Amino acid sequence: MSKSRPRRPSDRLPASCPPRAVVDHGFIPVRAKLIDVAAFLDRVERYGAADDFRCAALRQAAALLVDGRPERARRILEKLSDPTTKPAPVSSGKAALGAWQAPAE
Repeated sequence: MSKSRPRRPSDRLPASCPPRAVVDHGFIPVRAKLIDVAAFLDRVERYGAADDFRCAALRQAAALLVDGRPERARRILEKLSDPTTKPAPVSSGKAALGAWQAPAE
């Protein structure tokens, strides 16, 4: 039997609500997440790890936030995901890394 976590009333907005209510509801948590991303990128730069493929992928994905086009979440997820359609001949044995890295040639 699957147990689903009950949603708190504050998790959802009514289907019809004023546009400002959407901003009022989500702005502070999203602001905090954005600051977390900025702090993470500052930290990896300070430690000389900014050229890691995952950090590069985050920077590329972040550019999609401000491009003015719709479906940002889908496009960011696709940017960070493996675009290949054929299975790898051999598993690397590694767990998910959160960003796709093209295989070395």
